[in-house]
Amino acid sequence: MTELKKTPLHALHQSLGAKMVPFAGFDMPVQYPLGVKKEHEHTRRACGLFDVSHMGQIAVSGPDVAEALESLIPADLVGLEVNHQRYGLFIGTEGGIIDDLMLVNAGDHFYLVVNAACRDQDLAHLRATLGNTHEIDVLERGLLALQGPQAAEVMQRLCPEACALTFMQHGRFEVCGFPVWISRSGYTGEDGFEISVAQEACEAFARQLLDEPEVEMIGLGARDSLRLEAGLCLYGHDMDMDTTPVEAGLIWAIGKPRRHGGERAGGFPGADVVLHQVDAKDHTRKRVGLVADGRAPVREGARLLDEQGEEIGVVTSGGFGPSVGKPIATGYVAREFEAPESVVYAEVRGKKLPMTVTKTPFVTPGYYRG
Repeated sequence: MTELKKTPLHALHQSLGAKMVPFAGFDMPVQYPLGVKKEHEHTRRACGLFDVSHMGQIAVSGPDVAEALESLIPADLVGLEVNHQRYGLFIGTEGGIIDDLMLVNAGDHFYLVVNAACRDQDLAHLRATLGNTHEIDVLERGLLALQGPQAAEVMQRLCPEACALTFMQHGRFEVCGFPVWISRSGYTGEDGFEISVAQEACEAFARQLLDEPEVEMIGLGARDSLRLEAGLCLYGHDMDMDTTPVEAGLIWAIGKPRRHGGERAGGFPGADVVLHQVDAKDHTRKRVGLVADGRAPVREGARLLDEQGEEIGVVTSGGFGPSVGKPIATGYVAREFEAPESVVYAEVRGKKLPMTVTKTPFVTPGYYRG
C-alpha cells in the first residue's frame, strides 16, 4: 500500500488526540475528543480551525494569464480585480466537471487552490494545456481555515488589516512574524479566513491561533456536516465528470461574459454542451436540497423514488444537520420534482422515507460582505 502523506500539522493533530483517517492520500483528522457534533456546533457559535493543507496550491504566471485560464474555465477571470478571488470549474470536452477550485488574481500571477483528490490530475491538465506558454508551479505551503462568527474577532487581534477584507477578497500580510496569504472565504457558510502559510511556520502559526479562547481544532467530520448545511458541493460526490454545471446548480459559476451574447462567449472545453443547457434548460435532472420528515439520516447513494416507487434520482450527500436539527441531504432528481415543497421518497433499508425538496443553503450564510 502507498504510504499516506502527512500535512505540516500531523504531529499537532496527534498531540491533540485526533482520530486519524485516510483521506485523498493523506493521513487526516476526522475528529478530536470534543466529537463531531460539538465541533460542528462550536464552529457555528464561535470559531473553528481546520487543517486544509492537503489541498493543492498552484501558481500560474505568464502572458495574458487570465485569458489563458479562461480557455479552461468558464468563469470571468479577465474581469477579476487584483486581490479578488473567484470560484471556478475545470470543464471536460463533454461538459462534465473535472474539478472545482478557487482562483485569486494576485497581480503578476493567478493563485489556484484545488481539491486534494484532484490535485495531480489538475496539475497535469494545466501543464498539458498551458505548460508551453505559462509557468505552472506547485506551492508547498500549509493551508488553514479559520471559520465561524467570531473568526473576525480572533483575526482582529492577530492581523487587523485582514479584517478590512470582504467576502472573496485576498491579501498578503505578516501575522505574528509569519508572512501569510489570506482570503476571506471558506467552506462552512460562516464568515472566515483561508490562510496560506509556509510549511515550516504552519504548526507554530496554528498553535498561535489555538491559543485564542474562541478557537477549537475541527476535523473532517464536522467540516462535511458544515458544508452540507451550507449547500456546498463536494467534488466526487455532488459533481463529477458525468455532471454539468447546469445540472449541479452552478450556473452562477459561468461568468456572464462567457455566455452567449457575452464579449468572450464560450472558448472553454464543453462550451457547446454547457451553454446550450444554460439557454435551453433542457437538462433532465437537477441538484436539490432535501429535508427528511423523520429522524432517520439518509446517506449518499440512497435511491430517490416517486410516490409510485419509480426511481427519479439519487442522494449524493446526506446526514444529520446539527444546526438544522433534522436529517438533510442534497441529490439529483428528475426536473419535474425540482420545485421546492415537492415530496420525494428516499429508499433506506427497504423503507420509503418522505423527504421535501428545498432550496439551499439550509442555514443562513454568515459571509462578511462589508
